[in-house]
Amino acid sequence: MVSQPGAHLRVVSDGAAGASGIRISGVSKTYRTRDGDVPSLKPLDFHINDGEFFVVVGPSGCGKSTLLKMISGLLPPSSGEILVDGKQVTEPHGNVGIVFQNALLLPWRTVLANVMLPIDMKRLPRAQYRQRAMELLKLVGLEGFEKKLPWQLSGGMQQRASICRALVHDPRIMLMDEPFGALDAMTRERMNMELQRIQRETGKTILLITHSIPEAVFLADRVLVMTERPGSIAAIYDVPLGRERSLDVMADPAFTQLVQQIRKHFFTQSALD
Repeated sequence: MVSQPGAHLRVVSDGAAGASGIRISGVSKTYRTRDGDVPSLKPLDFHINDGEFFVVVGPSGCGKSTLLKMISGLLPPSSGEILVDGKQVTEPHGNVGIVFQNALLLPWRTVLANVMLPIDMKRLPRAQYRQRAMELLKLVGLEGFEKKLPWQLSGGMQQRASICRALVHDPRIMLMDEPFGALDAMTRERMNMELQRIQRETGKTILLITHSIPEAVFLADRVLVMTERPGSIAAIYDVPLGRERSLDVMADPAFTQLVQQIRKHFFTQSALD
């Protein structure tokens, strides 16, 4: 189901078909509890193109994080199938970086050691990737904190370290669950700009979940809007903006119109911004 497009806006129901990218076909999720079944997601059908920046926005509890975990292979769907580059996802797959809402850093490892964890697990060349880890830490403002333990950092600093950890092994697919929610506004804008640059220069496929409608429109090629639980697709919007965007784009009439169009799907503005 999709809404009717407003002036100068295009609403699309899916990306281009094909084996590449991420294909969601009839995927649903129901949790079994002692009190009975709890439906989280109604059957979903959509495609994320290879190299696309795809953003999912929706109210709390609508199943956004569940969807991300199923795509990563950390959680099995109750029905349907998930294909990544034509291969069905039945377990966690290697060429993906994940950033969750919470940093999930190992408390006994230093910041640098936490960032290097994927390198150690994959047995990649440490010297080569250590330099990349240091560059990422500098990028997010953690230069000088490499030897600190997680408890010595603020919540926002811990989340920045987790973003570095997801990027350090240069994965082709990035799955990001509200990754910038713990950051201050200025750092969040800077990370949005850097994430946009990384996606543009590397061609990574990025699936990002956010509660912020303006953030979704600023970053995305397409925005999937979800309904309240059990989550389903309300609409998928094509973002009518160029790929290289500065913060000035937020004053563009096309930007503000699309933000308003998406906001109409929800009862209150404050629930998502």
